[in-house]
Amino acid sequence: MALCLGVEAVQAQQAAPATLASEEPTPANEGEITVTGTRIVRDGYSAPTPVSVISTEEINREAPANINDFVNTLPAVRGSATAASSNGALSNGQAGVATVNLRNLGANRTLVLLDGQRSVSSTVDGTVDVNTIPQALIQRVEVVTGGASSAYGSDAVSGVVNFILDKEYKGLKAEYEYGVTTYGDGANHKASLTGGMTFGDGRGHLIASGEYFHQKGIQTIDRDWNDSGFFTINNPAYSASACTDSSAATICTNEYLVSRGVGSGNFTPGGLIVGVKNSAGSTLALTNSALSDAVRGLQNTYFGTIDPSTGKATTGTLAVGARGGQWMSGGDYAYASSSHVGTATLLPSEDRRSAFGRASYEVAPWLNVFGQFGYSYYRGLSYYQATPSQTTTTSPGASSTSGVEIKSGNPYLPAAVQALMTANNLQSIIISTGNAGLPAQGSNMKREVFRYVAGADGDFTALDRDWHWSGYYQKGITKTHERLVNAWNYDRMAKATDAVTAADGTIKCAVNANASTADDDAACVPLNRIGVGGMSQAAIDYVTGNGRNPTRDQRITQDIGALSFSTNNLFEVWAGPVSLAFGAEARKEKVSGFVDSFYAPIGTGSTINPTWRYGNFIPVVGHYSVKEAFVETVIPIIKNMDFNGALRVTDYSTSGQVETWKTGLTYQVIPDIKLRGTISRDIRAPNLGELFNPGGGATNSVTRPTVAGGANTLSDTYINSQVGNPALKPEIAKTYGAGIVLTPTFLPGFAASIDYYKIKLTGAISTYSAQNLVDLCYGVQQDATSCSYINLASGGTASPTNPNADIQSVTIKPLNFVGIKTQGIDFEASYRRHVGPGTISLRGLATHAIELKTDNGVAAVTDAAGQNTGSLPKWTFRFSAAYNLDNGLSFQAVARGVSSGKYNNNYIVCTTDCPLSTSDYRTTNSNHIAGAWYFDMNADYKFTVMNTKASVFLSIKNILNKDPVLVANGPNGDNTEAYPQTNRNLYDVLGRVFRMGIRVDY
Repeated sequence: MALCLGVEAVQAQQAAPATLASEEPTPANEGEITVTGTRIVRDGYSAPTPVSVISTEEINREAPANINDFVNTLPAVRGSATAASSNGALSNGQAGVATVNLRNLGANRTLVLLDGQRSVSSTVDGTVDVNTIPQALIQRVEVVTGGASSAYGSDAVSGVVNFILDKEYKGLKAEYEYGVTTYGDGANHKASLTGGMTFGDGRGHLIASGEYFHQKGIQTIDRDWNDSGFFTINNPAYSASACTDSSAATICTNEYLVSRGVGSGNFTPGGLIVGVKNSAGSTLALTNSALSDAVRGLQNTYFGTIDPSTGKATTGTLAVGARGGQWMSGGDYAYASSSHVGTATLLPSEDRRSAFGRASYEVAPWLNVFGQFGYSYYRGLSYYQATPSQTTTTSPGASSTSGVEIKSGNPYLPAAVQALMTANNLQSIIISTGNAGLPAQGSNMKREVFRYVAGADGDFTALDRDWHWSGYYQKGITKTHERLVNAWNYDRMAKATDAVTAADGTIKCAVNANASTADDDAACVPLNRIGVGGMSQAAIDYVTGNGRNPTRDQRITQDIGALSFSTNNLFEVWAGPVSLAFGAEARKEKVSGFVDSFYAPIGTGSTINPTWRYGNFIPVVGHYSVKEAFVETVIPIIKNMDFNGALRVTDYSTSGQVETWKTGLTYQVIPDIKLRGTISRDIRAPNLGELFNPGGGATNSVTRPTVAGGANTLSDTYINSQVGNPALKPEIAKTYGAGIVLTPTFLPGFAASIDYYKIKLTGAISTYSAQNLVDLCYGVQQDATSCSYINLASGGTASPTNPNADIQSVTIKPLNFVGIKTQGIDFEASYRRHVGPGTISLRGLATHAIELKTDNGVAAVTDAAGQNTGSLPKWTFRFSAAYNLDNGLSFQAVARGVSSGKYNNNYIVCTTDCPLSTSDYRTTNSNHIAGAWYFDMNADYKFTVMNTKASVFLSIKNILNKDPVLVANGPNGDNTEAYPQTNRNLYDVLGRVFRMGIRVDY
C-alpha cells in the first residue's frame, strides 16, 4: 500500500505539513507532524518506504465501534484478530484481544506504535491490543507496509502501524455513538469527552480525554446462514488401501469431502452409547462379536429427554448416515449436533474505558518538557463452545477410546438399559455426549494497561548546525486477570458422574456412599449425564468449581529509555544538504504471574496432568533486556534523487547481538513521476511467551489413522502443552520494495501509486501443530522426531507402527526452523476536486498477493496466498467515494471485497481414480470458495449552534445485508461445529449494522 501525497518522517522540524489527496486541511493537521517511514525529514523529501494514511475525516465518516474494525478493512491488513474471532484463545489468555496483522505474516511481526513509541504488549506473545489506544484522540493512523526494524527495532518485519494522537487539541468536544445490527442484537454505546487548553502565555498545553464503550454480546451464532451443516469431513467412502492396492475391490476416492447436511457422527446431546465394559473390566466396541446380540443391539442407542413419569431419560435409535471420523453425513445429523452447533460467540460482550492526560511546557526553545499518562480497561465475555465429551471406536472387535463411563447401578439409568447391563454382567456403558445442560465454556477476560511517559525535546545550534533532540522514558504496565467461565474440573466431574443409590435411598456421589471415608467429598453433588434436562444447578455448580473457575493473574512490564538527535543540514554535497539522525535506546520486558493451586495442573511440559477441561494455567515468568543504537542518513545523489540509509545494532540479553539495516532511493523523475525502492534487513525477536512459556493444558482433538500410513479417521481428545524455548534466536527478514508514484500535473487532485514488495524470512519461529505432528508420525513420513512429542495414554511416546494407541497429550515447542517468502503488489489511487456545490473525494486501494509460501523443512511447501480458509485472498479491495457539500452535508459510499480462492493450494480435486491422499497433498471433491463484495453507506451533517460546532452522522455497514460466503471448515478440531460456517476474517458475519451519533466541539 502506498501513500499518494503525504508526509513521511518521525520528527519534523521545519518541513511544511503535507495534505493528503483524501484529507481535508484542518488545524489538526498543522504544526509538528509525525510520520512513520523514517527518522529524518526535510523540505521536499519523501521516504522510499510506502506509507498509507488514514485521516480523522475518514475515521469519523465510518464511525467504527473500535479502530480495529476500520484498520482491518485496509487491503494490506490481513489476518488480524478481533475481540470476536479470538474468543477461542482460552488457555493462553488472549481471548478478546484485537490486533493488527500486515501481510498475514502474523500480528507479532507488525509493530504497533503510539506517537512513534512502543506500547507495552497486552499478552505474553508481544502483540498490542489496539483497543487500548485512546480512540477519541486519534488524529490519524499511518501504516508503513515495509520493513522498518532499522528505524524502530524488533517486530517491524511486515511493517508498522502508528496511531498518532492530537496532542495540540484546544477546546472541549464530546461524542456519543450507538450501534445495532439489523436483527436488533449487538447493541453498543460509545461516549467520549476531550478537553485541551494552553497556559503560560501559550507555552504550556494541557489535554485530557476519557472514553467509555459498552457492547451487549451475541453469545451464539444466531443467524440462518449457519444452519446449513456445511463442513469438510473425512469421506466415509475413502480407503487408503484402495489407493495403494491395484487389486482392491473398491475404487480410490477423495479423502476429504465438502458437503452440506453434515454434523456430529459420534455423540448426541444426551449421550450416545458407543461401548461397554465387560465383567473383566475390558472396554469393548459394540461391534465386538464376543458380546451378546442384545448388547450389540445397543448400537446407535441414544438417551433423549427426561420422562416426567419416571424421572429418567427416554431412549431412541439414531438414524445413521455415512460416518467418517467424528462426522456423519445425512441421517439424524441435525439432532446429533443440536447441542453443539453454533454455540460459540458471534460478538463478545465488552466494556472498555480509557483515560488520557498530557501536560507540556516550553521552558526554552531548546527545552520542551512533557509528561503523559494513559490508562485503558477492557473486560470481555465470550464463549468458545458448549463442549462435547466425544469418543470414537476403532475397528470391530477393538476397544473404544475413553469416553464417559456410566457404571451399572447408576440411579439415572433407564430401567431397560440397567436390566440389560445386569443380565449381561456389564460393569459400565461408555457414552459419547454433547453434555446438553452444561453451559458453554468461555472466558471473562480483564485487562488494564497503564502507560507513563516523561520526556523532553528541543532545537539547538551546535557546530554551526541546527539540531533537534528528543528523549523520553516510558513505563508500561499490563495487568491481566484471565478468568474462564463454566470450565469443569476433571476430578469433580468424575465424582459427580459416578452416582449411586445410598443405603438411605437417596442419590449420592459414590465417594460419599462407599465404606471408605478417606475419599469423601462433602461438597459433591451427583450429576445426571444421562439424557437431556436432568442436570441440577447444584451439580453444575459443583463440577464447575462453585464459581471458582481457572484464573491467572499476569503482570507485563516494559521500561524504555531513548535519546536521539537529528539535523537536516550536516554538510553540503553538490546535490544538496546531507541529513543525519542517530540515537540509542534501552528496553526491558518482564512478565510475572500468579495461579492459585486450586486451578493449576499437576506437573509441567510433557508430563502435565490437567485438572480442568480448559485453562490449566501456569504463570509465565521471565524477562529480557535490549540495548540498541541507530544511525540514519539522507544523501542527495543527483538533483531530485536521494539515498536513504539506516543501521541499527541491537544486543539482546537472551540471544546476543544482531544488526538491521535499510537502503533506499527516491527519484523524482519529473513532477508527474516519482520512483522509489528499498532493500532492508529486519528482525523479530522471540517474545516473552515463546521464551518462557511453562506449558499449560489447552484441550482439543486430533485425528489419527486406523492403520500405519493410512487415512485419518479417528478423533482423539488430547492435552496441548505449549512450552517455551529460551534458546530461540531472532528471525531474520530481507525485504525488497520498488514502486512508482504518479501525480500528473495535467490532472490536479489525482495521485496514484503501485508498489511491489517481497519479504524472505529465515529462521522464523514456529511450531508444528498437534495435527502436523500426528500426520508426520503416523503418515507416510513416519517421522520418529515428531512421534517423540506425542504422549500416549498407555504411557511412553507414539510409535509410527502403532496408530491405535490413544493420544493423551502433545508437546508443542517453538523453534527457529521455518522459511517464509511472500510477495505482492499494492495499488492506491485518489482524486479530489471541487464539483458543483461541494467536493468529491475518491480513493481506491487494492492488494494482489502473489505468494505466501512456508517451508518447514519436513512437510511440503505450502502457499497461503489465495487460500480463503486463511486470511490472504489473491485480491483484496477497498474503494470509497465521498461528496462533501459546502452546506455541511456529506455522503460516502464504500465498496470492499475479496476475490474467490481455494481451501488449500496443495489439495487435489478428484472423486474417482484419485491418487493416495497424504498429509501434504489431500484429495478432496471441492477446492473453491467464492469471493464477496460488501457495500457501506455513511452520511453526516455539520452545523454550528451558538459558536459551537456539531455534527450528526449515520453509518450503515453491509447495507445490502449480504450473508457471508459459506466455508466448509474441518475435518479436525472438536470446536468446528461450534464456530461459524464461514471465515469471519474475510466475510461479514453480523449482517447489516447501523451506527449513529452526534459530535459536539466547543
